[in-house]
Amino acid sequence: MSQDFSRTDRVSQEILRLLATLLRRETKDPRLQNLTLTECKVSKDMSQAKIYYTVLGAKAGDEAVADAEKALEKAAAFFRSELGKQLRLRITPNLRFYYDTVPDHVDHIDALIRKALS
Repeated sequence: MSQDFSRTDRVSQEILRLLATLLRRETKDPRLQNLTLTECKVSKDMSQAKIYYTVLGAKAGDEAVADAEKALEKAAAFFRSELGKQLRLRITPNLRFYYDTVPDHVDHIDALIRKALS
């Protein structure tokens, strides 16, 4: 009998869900108000978690993205502590935050397609 999702996939989804809830309910920092978490990837040994995010209305290199990155780095210890309380894992992963450039690439490709069709 095969599993549909590996344990790391399930932990990744749970981390993403819990972080989204923490962002919505617990953070007061205005730099994190327009933040959307897009993906979480957990290492096989579950010691590291890469969290990808976007900022609504901003692109890579914008000041809003830099501000959000600073705020996330500052709040990472708080997020990890809260995850440790809520997850039932032997090790709570270290959190690393990365700006997700996929939406920027999608916008660029969409513009190229529209240009080619007109």
